[in-house]
Amino acid sequence: MRRETSRSTILIVDDEPDLREVVAELLEMEDYTVLQAANGQAALEVLASQPQPQPCLVLLDLMMPVMDGHEFLHRLRQDERHRELPVLMLTAHFSAKAPPGTVGLLRKPVDIAELLAMVARHCPAA
Repeated sequence: MRRETSRSTILIVDDEPDLREVVAELLEMEDYTVLQAANGQAALEVLASQPQPQPCLVLLDLMMPVMDGHEFLHRLRQDERHRELPVLMLTAHFSAKAPPGTVGLLRKPVDIAELLAMVARHCPAA
């Protein structure tokens, strides 16, 4: 039986439900708790509703409807509670660069080993 309280939580913010589900399943197999949001606005609402501790990492898509990754990141950094929350950008755009305030950028389709290595850097093992 898993000890839910000791698991690190990761928030996936992406408008592609299939991608969110695949990444969530992968991370859950690695014993992480996963939260999901379809856009930046929904992600801010998820963060506001979460008890402490907050997620150890946000996996953030760059291009989304309602609120894109840049706007989400801007609003996240304005909130003192989330100013230091690590954000890893995910994008299919070849020319995109990791925006300031992120811990890096992974291109879609995401290399699983690279994703897990980045997650492990920012989230303690369960």
